[in-house]
Amino acid sequence: MATETVAKPRTSVRVGVQKFGTFLSGMIMPNIGAFIAWGLITALFIEKGWIPVAELGGFGTNAEGDPNVGIVGPMVTYLLPILIAYTGGRMVYDVRGGVVGAIATMGVIAGTDAPMFIGAMIMGPLGAWTMKKIDALWDGKIRPGFEMLVNNFSAGIWGALLALGGFYGLSWVVQRFTDGAGAVVGFLVNNGLLPLTSIFIEPAKVLFLNNAINHGVLTPLGIQQSLEQGKSILFLLEANPGPGLGILLAYMFFGRGAAKASAPGAAIIHFLGGIHEIYFPYVLMKPIIILAAIGGGMTGIATLAITNSGLVAPAAPGSIIAVLAQTSRDSYVGVILAVVLATAVSFLIAAVILRTSKNKGEDDLSAATSRMESMKGKKSSVSSALTGTNAGAQGGAVLTRPVQNIVFACDAGMGSSAMGASVLRNKIKAAGFPDVKVTNSAIANLSDTFDVVVTHQDLTERAQPRTSSAVHYSVDNFMNSPKYDEIVELVKTSNTEGPAAAHADSAVEAAVAATHGAHAAEPAAAAEGKGVLLRESVVLNGTATDRDAAIDEAGKLLLDRGAVDVSYVHAMHEREESVSTYMGSFLAIPHGTNDAKEHINHSAVSIIRYPEGIDWGGKQVKFVVGVAGINNEHLHILSSIAKIFTNKAQVAQLEEATTVDEVLELFGKVNA
Repeated sequence: MATETVAKPRTSVRVGVQKFGTFLSGMIMPNIGAFIAWGLITALFIEKGWIPVAELGGFGTNAEGDPNVGIVGPMVTYLLPILIAYTGGRMVYDVRGGVVGAIATMGVIAGTDAPMFIGAMIMGPLGAWTMKKIDALWDGKIRPGFEMLVNNFSAGIWGALLALGGFYGLSWVVQRFTDGAGAVVGFLVNNGLLPLTSIFIEPAKVLFLNNAINHGVLTPLGIQQSLEQGKSILFLLEANPGPGLGILLAYMFFGRGAAKASAPGAAIIHFLGGIHEIYFPYVLMKPIIILAAIGGGMTGIATLAITNSGLVAPAAPGSIIAVLAQTSRDSYVGVILAVVLATAVSFLIAAVILRTSKNKGEDDLSAATSRMESMKGKKSSVSSALTGTNAGAQGGAVLTRPVQNIVFACDAGMGSSAMGASVLRNKIKAAGFPDVKVTNSAIANLSDTFDVVVTHQDLTERAQPRTSSAVHYSVDNFMNSPKYDEIVELVKTSNTEGPAAAHADSAVEAAVAATHGAHAAEPAAAAEGKGVLLRESVVLNGTATDRDAAIDEAGKLLLDRGAVDVSYVHAMHEREESVSTYMGSFLAIPHGTNDAKEHINHSAVSIIRYPEGIDWGGKQVKFVVGVAGINNEHLHILSSIAKIFTNKAQVAQLEEATTVDEVLELFGKVNA
């Protein structure tokens, strides 16, 4: 079972809302560029814009007397909802789900005159999910040669049926919901009650519950209001940077310790970068400070309502730059005033709280950041601005909680990464932290759920986008990289409280267990090892004189056992051309690419010794280990190899071995 990287919040309802909001945000955020493009075109070319152009803005008539369509209307009616639907569908069922979701959404779009953002958020994922379930009905039952026919027609037929259902059914439901929500907003505006929404919105931001409200309701309603009036106040209910800026300014002047020192940098990131979560830990350190955010938010909304100001499109992220870029032509004074007054009120309230309390905010900012990330459900990409930098890490986030989940990633997730994971796992166990999980994975299978990611230096750039909130370490040697000591030190320092105390007390026992293993723990692994590494797969005197010939020699041993087909051997060469499998300590472990796993019949390992050594991309190699693995059947052998090659005495024994039995006996001792 995978180790959790963050503690689970106790409030299941909050977690559910967070997940729902995150899913909605996942449909909107990748398409923010399209929203910004539409907002800029709207601000410039509509009838009330800076540069009114009838043909673009969609007002007036053309030479034939027909109304101009423009591009503002079609973008918001068709482009944006279809992009949202495709993104949502792809999140559920990859490209196939995106296509079916987009088809289904056209029915909802055509069934009403209003922008169908909510309809797209429903039909996109729904179309993908139902298509996935339908595909499962005949999975593995289609005759060879008919797959494309069935896949294409099933997607087309089901997409068409969903489009009809959207046209005749869902469009009416969504229109009624939109009208009802719009009536509620209108009631709040007409009765001067809209500022009260800050009582819910500002705490929701700190608890990461705002996405469900902002992207699920406010953005669709705001766009519809913007189409009718040329602007909308709803876009600034959550995005106003003033309340957060006021809190950070108060900490700058009246805080103490790390909070006071880090507040100026956080203010710049918040106000100019638009990353609002940077101020959340300052609220969590002293929760009563949320009153400042609420007061500032209410002031900003009231100012916008009084001045009849708003934005033409969503401001994302909530930077003052994005806010001003999307401000309606007649609203600059009101919007700027709303930000300034919100900042002032938030600052005054926060300042009074800090000045009149004994605790000036000198609490541990790292602890507050950890609480924030725990509620968020993942590590924060901006927490390094609050907590400093981890030495030795190449990019990624900075950890504010104990390291519990480390992954080694390579192209195939089979040979070099498994070896490196085994080496580091032993080091971490010996340091007294046996509960820290160290695994290996193909880069293509990575997800952003790890604390630390280790890759070969040539692969780091590929791994970072998939694991942006992890600490990354680049190595050029999977066997004995000095980075391993840095990672072990990071594990120690990040686990200095709580459960780590128990780890430290049992350091000696863990070291013994890591070195000698446990007879009772791995009987199955030892048995499997006999099938993975056989006598006929060990050669004491290889005949190859260069790297490519050595790969062929190791691959032939795998072929002779029927473990792989010839395509896998070709893939071993392909893998070597992309990233070297040299591990250090005179060892190389050639293996195939991730795509070549289909050419493996069963797991096997071959070992060839070259007493005189051969050149391996400028490194001397005396031992070549060919690897072909299905699932994890080969990992215990790699673990044995790693233990041997990190022990100079055992490497010397291998070099001096005169029989295959000596080699097998040595690996048997390690596995025992």
